[in-house]
Amino acid sequence: MSEEITYASAGVDTEAGDKAVELMKEAVRASHTSAVVGGVGGFAGLVDVSALKDYRRPLLATSTDGVGTKVAIAQAMDVHHTIGHDLVGMVVDDIVVVGARPLLMTDYIATGKVVPERIADIVRGIAEACTIVGTPLLGGETAEHPGLLAPEEYDVAGAATGVVEADEVLGAERVRAGDVLVAMASSGLHSNGYSLVRRVLQVAGWSLDRDVEELGRTVGQELLEPTRLYTPVCLDLTTRVEVHAFTHVTGGGLAANLARVLPAGLLADVDRASWQVPPVFELVRSLGNVPWRDLENTLNLGVGMIAVVAPDHADEALAAVAGAGVEAWVLGEVREDDGAAPDLRDGDVVRGTKGVQGGAVRLVGSYRV
Repeated sequence: MSEEITYASAGVDTEAGDKAVELMKEAVRASHTSAVVGGVGGFAGLVDVSALKDYRRPLLATSTDGVGTKVAIAQAMDVHHTIGHDLVGMVVDDIVVVGARPLLMTDYIATGKVVPERIADIVRGIAEACTIVGTPLLGGETAEHPGLLAPEEYDVAGAATGVVEADEVLGAERVRAGDVLVAMASSGLHSNGYSLVRRVLQVAGWSLDRDVEELGRTVGQELLEPTRLYTPVCLDLTTRVEVHAFTHVTGGGLAANLARVLPAGLLADVDRASWQVPPVFELVRSLGNVPWRDLENTLNLGVGMIAVVAPDHADEALAAVAGAGVEAWVLGEVREDDGAAPDLRDGDVVRGTKGVQGGAVRLVGSYRV
């Protein structure tokens, strides 16, 4: 064979990868806290955890996730600087649910072709979001996969680690009858259910650049609205009021995720009429003739995070969340399960979700749109 075969001719451009690092490294450095040891570019990121010596029994909390097919919207619109906020929201806001304070985050990007400016936009978004939630972006990897992904395609994933005192872990063990559910508004679709949303748009023949009066912008702009970051408000809330549990409303919808943090024998009554469903959800429902049951089992419908708080702390919790600039309201309350709720999904009662055999959630009333 006379033809020379190089790594570049096989589709991998290491120089482009190096250029991407140069473009992103200032944003990554800006996310670093005083606990970070070393700079950008090492084989491993280092963080000083000497403070853990002051913990009585520190537990490490970890989570990993991606942003699903929302990346297809970013790629179609050629807008890549916001998807990182979604990644941080999906990962870091999961570990705060147990009361953990995040220590670090890492990311991974796989792409068909490294376009330095595009990769830098993605990572800058991740770093900006990490700065907002006080979590250093400690390391990452960009992998070029020619032949596996098209040149313009990419996927992102991340992982985060946090710490919490063993006797301060939040969750089902703390929840009691009489506790109040404080809802925190979502910023939109967040990063779940995009396969449904994209299918609805495809069948309806709607393009991403279509202006929609009730949204006040194009469909694509609405779908790319970044996931709201709840870590700062949740951590602050735990210092102000008696929080028993949080639940992050992601894949599976409100009821399925709330049931995960309720103990067996308790049931949470959720009033669907306690908030107005944002226009984007009603648009998806009406445009695709999507049943309400399917919609509420897939999308957040306007509720991104729920705090389960002691009843005499509900008003203070509402004020604290609102003071942080996030709309909040009482979603419902927890009560003793009277035994009438079935073991599996039936009617308006949800239990036994995500592999957790715990409490139940009863959805009552009708949504306001």
